[in-house]
Amino acid sequence: MTTGSVAVALIDGMPLYELGIVCEVFGPSRTDLADPWYELRLCADRAGDGARSEFGFTIGTRHGLDELVRADTVIVPALPYVHVETEQPVPQALVEALVEAGRAGARMVSLCSGAFALAAAGLLDGRRAATHWMYADALARRHPRVRVDASVLYVDEGTVLTSAGRSAALDLCLHLVRGDLGADVANQVARRMVIPSHRPGGQAQFVDLAVPRTDDAGLGPVLHWATTHLDRPLTVADLARRARMSPRTFARRFLATTGTTPLRWLLGQRVSHARHLLESTDLTIDQVGVRSGLGSAANLRRHFAAQVGATPTEYRRAFRTGSGA
Repeated sequence: MTTGSVAVALIDGMPLYELGIVCEVFGPSRTDLADPWYELRLCADRAGDGARSEFGFTIGTRHGLDELVRADTVIVPALPYVHVETEQPVPQALVEALVEAGRAGARMVSLCSGAFALAAAGLLDGRRAATHWMYADALARRHPRVRVDASVLYVDEGTVLTSAGRSAALDLCLHLVRGDLGADVANQVARRMVIPSHRPGGQAQFVDLAVPRTDDAGLGPVLHWATTHLDRPLTVADLARRARMSPRTFARRFLATTGTTPLRWLLGQRVSHARHLLESTDLTIDQVGVRSGLGSAANLRRHFAAQVGATPTEYRRAFRTGSGA
């Protein structure tokens, strides 16, 4: 079992949420659970001045970014939104410090959009990595050598670990504790924080799937019609006939317009409708399968788990909003 020093990289404008998670998991001394516990260090570009958060809170620290190279674990919480949404470069001082820490053998960790910093340092090249599903396309576009996975809560590549957005940071931090100190200690930490020690599934559970918008007069009405008849055994030929096209022409135009095939799109819409039914009705799993067009409960479970990363029962338990028919 190991702990060691955990160095957290701070830059101006960063969100507080992920930083707070890191401080809560690794900061308080829990020597009653494991002795020694982690040694947490907050590291800023301006040692002594600290950093300023997104809401103007000042985070004071005496440690500079040069401290990262001496840490056992380096964590980059979420970056300021400007670095993700406007493609503003990650500060060079942070990139250089991360490169040096990686070379020194530190375990490198990012939370949410912190993956952009690890990617800028070349630490994710050739690796599978997670980030918030809203930023996954941007990360893949800017860093094509990174194998971005938008479906998981976190990715453990051994010496490099990345988490998805927001609360997935908790999942990864507890995963680190579990790997360092064992499941019992991680479970105790989770219990004190009043959270589950492990969440099933991935961030695909939280992605909002919508009908693709299209100005294609031949496809738009067909897409709308299909979403209102998902319980029918629809085929490409059925959709093409409604669009007054040959199946081959329809499939080609569908791919060019939506970026996917008709059957894959239909499957996604059926899983999305199943999610809605699980959230808002008392229908049995068998009934949800029928109404969503996925057929049997077994077929629903198979496709639902593949796309959402959780079973229908687990999803309903987590997202149930009320009852109805």
